[in-house]
Amino acid sequence: MASEEELFASVDALLNEEPRLPPPAERARLREAAGITQARLATALKTTTQSVKNWENGRSEPKSPRLDAYQRLLNGWAAKYPAPGAAAAASVAASVAAASTEPAASRVETADAPQAPAVAAAAPARPAIRPAAASRRPAMKKAAQPAADPRFPHGPLAVLDGDGCAYGVDGIVLDCPATTVVELVEWTLHESGVGAPKLNRYGKDSDPLIVLTAAAAVKLGLPERLEGPEQRRLLRLPEDHPVVKQVVKAKWRLTQRGFGPWARIYRKAQGRERQCVQLAILSWDALDERSWPGVAEMEPADVARVLGVYAQRVITPRGSTAVCGLELMTALRPPTRAVQDPQTGNWVPGHNPGSLGTEPMDPAPPEATPEHPVVVDSGWSGGFLNEEAYQWVRDVSLLTDEECTLPYAVGLDLNTAFLAAAARLVVGLSAPDHFVGPKFNPKVPGSWLVNLSHVEVDPRLPSPFTPDGTRPTGPAWYQTHTVAYAQELGYNVRPLEAYLRRETGAYLDPWHDRLKAAYVDTLADLGVTKDLTDAEFLAAMERHKDVDPAMAAVLAAIKATVKGGIGKLRERPQGKKYKEGERWPALQRPTWRPDIRAAVISKARINMHRKLRNMATMTGLYPLAVLSDCVVYPSPGASPLDFLPYAASGKPQPGGFRLGSTPGLAKLEGVQTMLWAVDLMEQGYNPARHIKGGDAVLDEGE
Repeated sequence: MASEEELFASVDALLNEEPRLPPPAERARLREAAGITQARLATALKTTTQSVKNWENGRSEPKSPRLDAYQRLLNGWAAKYPAPGAAAAASVAASVAAASTEPAASRVETADAPQAPAVAAAAPARPAIRPAAASRRPAMKKAAQPAADPRFPHGPLAVLDGDGCAYGVDGIVLDCPATTVVELVEWTLHESGVGAPKLNRYGKDSDPLIVLTAAAAVKLGLPERLEGPEQRRLLRLPEDHPVVKQVVKAKWRLTQRGFGPWARIYRKAQGRERQCVQLAILSWDALDERSWPGVAEMEPADVARVLGVYAQRVITPRGSTAVCGLELMTALRPPTRAVQDPQTGNWVPGHNPGSLGTEPMDPAPPEATPEHPVVVDSGWSGGFLNEEAYQWVRDVSLLTDEECTLPYAVGLDLNTAFLAAAARLVVGLSAPDHFVGPKFNPKVPGSWLVNLSHVEVDPRLPSPFTPDGTRPTGPAWYQTHTVAYAQELGYNVRPLEAYLRRETGAYLDPWHDRLKAAYVDTLADLGVTKDLTDAEFLAAMERHKDVDPAMAAVLAAIKATVKGGIGKLRERPQGKKYKEGERWPALQRPTWRPDIRAAVISKARINMHRKLRNMATMTGLYPLAVLSDCVVYPSPGASPLDFLPYAASGKPQPGGFRLGSTPGLAKLEGVQTMLWAVDLMEQGYNPARHIKGGDAVLDEGE
């Protein structure tokens, strides 16, 4: 038995331990609840804003004495701003404690004196919850979530089947008595307990999502399938359809998109309470197979699991993954916040610093598309930005004999390269201003007219300045990152003109952080973690899609959200009725920002070229082809371990391509391991055609 001295020594050791901080998400919540910006907190703690960001996203931890000061501040905020539901939990605990001190006789139920119900009669009725069937799936890692919101006890969404069972997250099954769409909307808003809290203190709660199976759609009076000459995702119910008439008669509204695969049914908000329900109809192809592989064919409970994990880690789906990517930007950077009117003293909506605001903004002519009114109305003929992803193949004449004898071509696909490019990316927040003959400043985002044809690049590498890898032939418009790279290569740049923005900010930072965490956590659920060796990582990636098809579908959706969201920043006009020069609906969004899209793609392409140069320096290897975020190298073996640069210690060399699950690191593109021969190239073989994905960033979504 331990002695008294040993016990006291152990206790003293505990007392002397450094204070434990709350989880990163709770630190951010407390700071936002106090109305303190990261910059102001950094000033108070005599550190940098980036350090505060790192503490709040779990990248690093403060050290003493700053740790003690930060702990004291968080404790004070926690006392002032308890987490949602904490008060209720404390009340329940107090009630239980009080009940336990009552005399035993007073707690005995009798037939003459039944015990009062635990729930007050005035509380809104909740649907019956059915016990979920036992699952055979292995327990998976759950995303770290803030305290549950008591307004939404049943999670962000439910999948309704034809028998009235509504399957929610975490195995919840609700009874839904609705037999019409109108009844379903009323049940969802008043009884289901479905919804999700806002992602930012100035934002809005996510509307509840109800996903309908084919049987549920038919039960509610909807056709099982939408048929027509157009793609099914573009089809809508006609205005004279009985269900549409029912919705209108009940004084509900549909958005301008009408009643399609993703239908939003709403009434004008009353005060702060939103009245809106999002429907998704599986048999109408609401879940695109490319973004949600296999999900539409899953059982309702599995669909709920896939969409529930996505909702908890990314956002409640409200359209295609491209739409979700764009909506996530706005949810994390709301356009307005409450400000006090100095004249009346009332709180009114005001601009939220760091956001894109509430009004759409026309781009500079070179940033627009040829059909944009800014171009058509002005007669602009000065050229356009051409910041796109790589599509390049090395000329056959530049292949060496040694390369031709190597038996394999191995593709390295960068994990979410465009997401990695969005990290700490400074973009313009205000309207563009025109400058003639400006001095180049790599810290100012914008578009520059400059001649880069004099920049020499090894012909075995693609040019960093054009998507097809050819050398520029004269002045052209480039985004800031592209021009800065020419300076990095040691060349003088003299812009002729520029369209620059005075107000700037890292608009995509919270978007990047949330999607990166979602991507890494989902890969970890599939057995691909950061602590694996390179050989273990390749083996885990080889089998990760077979570990759990549901989580593999979540991973695919997260990747599609990144690429689709970036692409949708420059959504082109759609539909046969469009006429050149007209404004199309996407232009009414503050998030129609082709300059931000160009900045992300420019940075991703420059990052790729920098790695290509470093690989050539370290290994003497040059790529055969590059398509978007995938690069193909000749190799003596079928694995990237056969040619990637490693130090004598066995660690990967910095600067080149490295394997790993983090966005920006590489993985093997399995379909690209193939026999290599020059005669195939001479017969028109193009390695880029055999590389999967990558170019989806060019798809600008629905």
